[in-house]
Amino acid sequence: MKVVGFAGFSGAGKTHLVEQLIPALKMRGLRVSVVKHAHHDFDIDHPGKDTYRHREAGAFEVVVASDRRLALMREFEHQGPLSVHHLLAELWDGVDWVLVEGFKGSNLLKVEVWRAAAGKPARYPDDDFVVAIATDSPDQLPQSTLRPVLDLNHPDAVAQWLVENGDRFDYDPERYA
Repeated sequence: MKVVGFAGFSGAGKTHLVEQLIPALKMRGLRVSVVKHAHHDFDIDHPGKDTYRHREAGAFEVVVASDRRLALMREFEHQGPLSVHHLLAELWDGVDWVLVEGFKGSNLLKVEVWRAAAGKPARYPDDDFVVAIATDSPDQLPQSTLRPVLDLNHPDAVAQWLVENGDRFDYDPERYA
C-alpha cells in the first residue's frame, strides 16, 4: 500500500483535491482509501437507529454492514489522540493508495496544498516531510524550493505524479513502530 498525506491550512483546497484524486487514481485501475482527520466530535450515526442505540447502551464497538458497505464505530473510554499510523493499521491491506487528509504534523510524506489567496503561511520551508507543493499560485510561493510544484487545478497531473513516484510512498508500518 502507498500512503501520501495532504496537508495545508483550512481553505487551501485539500478536500477538493483529494476528492478529485480518487477518481483520477481509480481510472488508472487503483483502489483508493482515505484517512481524514476530524478536529471535533463527529458522528456518522443518528438517534433512533439501532447502531446509535447500541453505542448509547455502552458498546465499545459497533460494526454495521450490508452487502455493499461496512462501518465501524468505536467509543473510547478516555479521550486521547490517535496517530495516523493507528488509523492506517485499521485499513484493509488490499488497497493500492491511501490519501491522508490532515495530520499535517505527521511523519508521513505529504503534498502541501497552498493557495496565496488563503493568506496562510506555507509549511514546506519548515517541514521535511513535504515532498511536493500543489498550488494555484506557483509564482507567489513564499520561498523558492527544489520540491516539485504541482498544479492544484489539474488533479489528473497530480495523480500522474503520484503514480510515477509511487515507490517513494510505499508504506511500511514497521518503520513507524
